Amino acid sequence: MDLLDIYIRAFGKLKRGVTPYGLAPHKPILLLTLIELIDKGLAIDNRFEVNVDLVGLFQENWRLLVHTSHQSDFTQPFYYLQSDKANGQSFWELHPYPGFQVNAHIKSVQTLSQTVAYGSFNAELFQLLTLSTNRVILRDTILSTYFPDRQANYYQQKEINDGYYHDVQALVLNEPEMRYKHVSVQTEEDVFVRSGLFKRYIPQLYQDTCAMTGMRMRSTFKYNFIDACHIVPFAATHDDKVTNGIALCPNLHRAFDRGLVSIDEDYLVIVSSHIEELEDHPYSLVRLAGKQIILPHQAQYYPSQENLAWHRSEVFKD
Repeated sequence: MDLLDIYIRAFGKLKRGVTPYGLAPHKPILLLTLIELIDKGLAIDNRFEVNVDLVGLFQENWRLLVHTSHQSDFTQPFYYLQSDKANGQSFWELHPYPGFQVNAHIKSVQTLSQTVAYGSFNAELFQLLTLSTNRVILRDTILSTYFPDRQANYYQQKEINDGYYHDVQALVLNEPEMRYKHVSVQTEEDVFVRSGLFKRYIPQLYQDTCAMTGMRMRSTFKYNFIDACHIVPFAATHDDKVTNGIALCPNLHRAFDRGLVSIDEDYLVIVSSHIEELEDHPYSLVRLAGKQIILPHQAQYYPSQENLAWHRSEVFKD
């Protein structure tokens, strides 16, 4: 039996939990998602990080394929897939951050992302999946085995890029197409995806530049030096559109959240009178007063004037 046949057999006989609604579909959904990440070039060097792409595509694939009463839960197969084997060897492994261990299922996706650096396939399987023809065969194996009645629709929806993850990205980016659509926030995973996209897009739209100071910094190590700041707290409105955000360096983020600075109707910085500082210092806040903030290139991404008015009324200390 050649290597591809070994994994066709393994993917067709996944260990699945018995539930009142039938065998659990979580592991097949995860495998489809991992293959899709490779397709999209989002799994570099066999590292599958717990990020918005992985969780968002898992949620999309779940919605496209699962129509039973099972509850979507990305964290479950991410851990339990380690028990599945091909030719007697496990083909999935988790790699925790230094100082952490993963000895049991972590049910919180946020906690999981802070504990596990990445998951990976074994070397031979990942090498197999680098070939697009093998990915097609293994994807077809999963779909025909576990979701035969949904297979055609799944491919149709993927072809037109219509699904949950696309809709969430369009919602966060305030795209016109989402004006009459509704994407609910139901689970921690939904919040994780929307919040992660907000944190990704805000620095991008402001070109990694603090909107108030003009400080710009990028790192080749993926470190973030510019914060994605909510204007109205997410807890108050569940608003993760980029129009409820602004890119600020950490010290200005703190000042904004504490009402020491705000932004007026003309997108000019206003500074609270309740500040004691060395005003002649080059980094003093008072030097920012009346300065035009840096804005995204497209008006649809500008900070909402309604949200800025709320900040001036409810947070800013005049």
